[in-house]
Amino acid sequence: MLPEPDAALCRGLADDLRDAGYTPEALRSAWGAAADDAIARGLRAPADRALGGRGGALAVLGRLFMLGMPQPAASVARALPRTAPDGLVRLGLAVAAGDDVRPLAVVRPQSYADAGAADGGSVWWIASDLDEAALGGPLPEDHVLGVGGASLTLAALQLPTPAIRGLDIGAGCGIQALRARRSVERVVATDISQRALGFTRLNALLNGVDGIEVRLGSLFDPVAGERFDRIVSNPPFVITPRVDDVPAYEYRDGGMEGDDVVAAFVRGVGEHLEPGGVAQLLGNWETRAGTAGLDRVREWVESSSVPLDAWVVERESLDPLSYAELWVRDGGTLPGTPGFARLIDAWLDDFTSRDVSEVGFGYLLLRRPASGAPTLARYELLHQALPGDGIGAHLADALAAHDRLAALDDDGVAASVFAVAPDVTEARHHVPGQEDPTVIELRQGGGFGRALGVDPGLAALVGACDGDLPAGALIDAIAQLLGVDAAALRADLVPRVRELAFTGFLRIV
Repeated sequence: MLPEPDAALCRGLADDLRDAGYTPEALRSAWGAAADDAIARGLRAPADRALGGRGGALAVLGRLFMLGMPQPAASVARALPRTAPDGLVRLGLAVAAGDDVRPLAVVRPQSYADAGAADGGSVWWIASDLDEAALGGPLPEDHVLGVGGASLTLAALQLPTPAIRGLDIGAGCGIQALRARRSVERVVATDISQRALGFTRLNALLNGVDGIEVRLGSLFDPVAGERFDRIVSNPPFVITPRVDDVPAYEYRDGGMEGDDVVAAFVRGVGEHLEPGGVAQLLGNWETRAGTAGLDRVREWVESSSVPLDAWVVERESLDPLSYAELWVRDGGTLPGTPGFARLIDAWLDDFTSRDVSEVGFGYLLLRRPASGAPTLARYELLHQALPGDGIGAHLADALAAHDRLAALDDDGVAASVFAVAPDVTEARHHVPGQEDPTVIELRQGGGFGRALGVDPGLAALVGACDGDLPAGALIDAIAQLLGVDAAALRADLVPRVRELAFTGFLRIV
């Protein structure tokens, strides 16, 4: 367990890191793009080799905190004049080893950006446990994970709209709590690991973020009877065999069978949401005995004691063997090393016991309706990478568009005015020698980066939506041009206008 972090020491360390220019861009420039990318694959040597004998503050801190390599105490003292080696020891980040300082944790700079934020985003320094490259072997079961791809995805997905009370379940190193505090006034961060909560407190102080309270416990136990406007969770959703000799890593294993931890979250979260409150999380779900994973998620939502709006996106799916290999490797056990084949067999036996043919991964957005019954039940496959920043704002805009249109009947939608989103482009494909296109495709530069095939009628409507005339008037004009019945065209296009407004191709004026 980490010691209780000292606020003054954390401020001093932050000032030292800032003065050293300890940023992702500076480190990438110092050891080169190839070596920087190799670090993410667990390879430290290329970055160390690129630094050579350089002894400046950035090089010393890069070796110590990014690569997890001992450094001379005198060099560390020069690189961190306010903190000094003794300060790192008192924070639990390092130990003295003769004339060297040996790191006990990594402290990595992490850039972040917030669309519309006053400061536009900046850099956080995130402390977490040493990874397998620094440890030279498999991770301990109480390992506290740093910022990985899943963490960054969830941070980007968080709604940027203001809220009062927030909850981060399974806080880990605290990255989601830090991100939530950008728009939420007060955040409770919970975890089953005291060590993880120690890193959350440390990282909040290190980055000058107040308003984060930590509590020990599993799922909703630490907040029994409480409600929140915003809940976020990167839960320990990894499906792990319940076998004695299979490591149960706290950062990824919730101690339940199969996908039960995600099911428990979905079924229980509604009771802890204020009316209008939103929960966002990542998760895995199994396809069992021919029942698709997304259909099982729908069952979880529908079995909630509190009715919920739901928008669930499956980002990817893996067969049982690929899933097993992914997470055995993640724990630091590699092919050809002792125990690899045994662990793979344990995972496959576990999947076979539940007749699992596929495991999906994705994002869940759940909302307690402000009043009345749920109006949103969307379960979709989007097996593509997120295109970039701004996805959280896109989700907020989609919810707002849904709520506005849900209050309108078809005549109300036809009477509304729409404009094409600025990130939308159109592509037309022709057979050589033919005037009319065989394929018309709308593409979205932001949001989920959707591509949508459309017919000439819908393409004409989207092209005419310039924020001037109502959709119904445009449809009537298009019907006349195409020589088709206006009422039939309106009945066809209005539901599709709702979809285009929700997905961000059109904006309500």
